[in-house]
Amino acid sequence: MRIPLSEEEYAVVLAAAERVGMAVSAYAGEVTVAVAMQADPPRWSPLTELLSEVMHAAGQARRIGINLNQAVAALHSAGQSTRALEQYARVAAASTQNIDAVAEEIRRALRRSTGPRTRQ
Repeated sequence: MRIPLSEEEYAVVLAAAERVGMAVSAYAGEVTVAVAMQADPPRWSPLTELLSEVMHAAGQARRIGINLNQAVAALHSAGQSTRALEQYARVAAASTQNIDAVAEEIRRALRRSTGPRTRQ
């Protein structure tokens, strides 16, 4: 769906999307559905910023885990693996899963706290 907006209208929508930590298209979609359902539009929550930080941390941890897994694979192919490096890789993978689980909990909390609410 395309929604034609003037520059001024787009600036207003962009500012509103940024306030709630959403991309413009996602915000426009959420607001459109909320209005169609006679519900409140998305609102800012401190959980939004927290989710962004946790997702960034998850990405960093995932990259560390990938690098460790590649190092372990290289050592295995050379026949010189160390248990310590394998343990580091397992810990990195477990940390990534924990961060992903926290991010999912925050997403659920955001949906509950800022999800569509029907107007009375």
